[in-house]
Amino acid sequence: MAYPVEPPPTATALPLTDALVVLIVDDVPDNVAPLHDALDDAGYTVLVALDGESAIRRATQALPDVVLLDAVMPGLDGFEVARRLKAQPATAHIPIIFMTGLTETEHLVAALDAGGADYVTKPIKPREVMARMGVHLRTARHARQGAVERSQARNALDAFGYATITVRERDGRLMWQTPLARDLLRHHCGTEAPTTPPVVLQWLRRHLSEALEQREPPRLALENGPRRLTFRLHQRVGDEVNGEGGDWLIVMQETSDGSVLSALAGAFGLTAREAEVLYWVVKGKINRDIGDILGASPATVKKHLERIHAKLGVETRTAAAAMAINRIRQLHPQFEG
Repeated sequence: MAYPVEPPPTATALPLTDALVVLIVDDVPDNVAPLHDALDDAGYTVLVALDGESAIRRATQALPDVVLLDAVMPGLDGFEVARRLKAQPATAHIPIIFMTGLTETEHLVAALDAGGADYVTKPIKPREVMARMGVHLRTARHARQGAVERSQARNALDAFGYATITVRERDGRLMWQTPLARDLLRHHCGTEAPTTPPVVLQWLRRHLSEALEQREPPRLALENGPRRLTFRLHQRVGDEVNGEGGDWLIVMQETSDGSVLSALAGAFGLTAREAEVLYWVVKGKINRDIGDILGASPATVKKHLERIHAKLGVETRTAAAAMAINRIRQLHPQFEG
């Protein structure tokens, strides 16, 4: 049975700055046609799906600006379609307006609980639909524009060697990362989003109180050979949810002591491996630890160290470390031994 509809509004009923995409989902083609024509006349790009499975595929492929969704359909009903769209990161942001002939309170509540932003009742009135759409489209557009601007600003930091991530305080989930941040976390921590490296999560939770009191928390530094990854807790960027904290923006930067190794080798006539051994002596590592780091036995490290002593003209590792630090700081004043 086709529901009666009012005459379509004029094409100027809702001014549009560009062609917005609307997905209509209804299993009765006679219901779809009048609304399709009204939206098309008003300047929208209109897509149609006649069942729930097709609706999910269409929404995932086209990423419409809004979905007009029939609540009651055979097979996959509108409530389940909405839940699945909201569960997918790619479609979760799309406003869903239910079209329903069910006016009982429990059905309307079910529509909103499934992820609907609003609902209109049948018989469909295109002017009402467009008015409701306008409200939700403006809200969604502003949210997306703000997200794009924030993303561009964060990604711009990558060009300067800074990477950023956001971590949700409530459950420690890594919510967002720049491309550089993704690569750095893979290299230094062996983790992938949405997993926040445990050491980073522990550091964050340990120092949240300082950040909330507007005090600068100590930075976290992870060393991986001569490469060092530093984490700085920058600011809260999300709102609290049910009394639980929002998201926290963390800025990361990688530095490398590769130039330090070259300086040691050049200053004292060391081989590349001897320079590495001396580097870790400066860092306070014992022979066994140096062997683990370099993939060598403690006996091999000891032989390297004996040759280092001979080249530096010293007898102890402490004297070798002191000479190395003095030389390094002449060339790299920022070096921390």
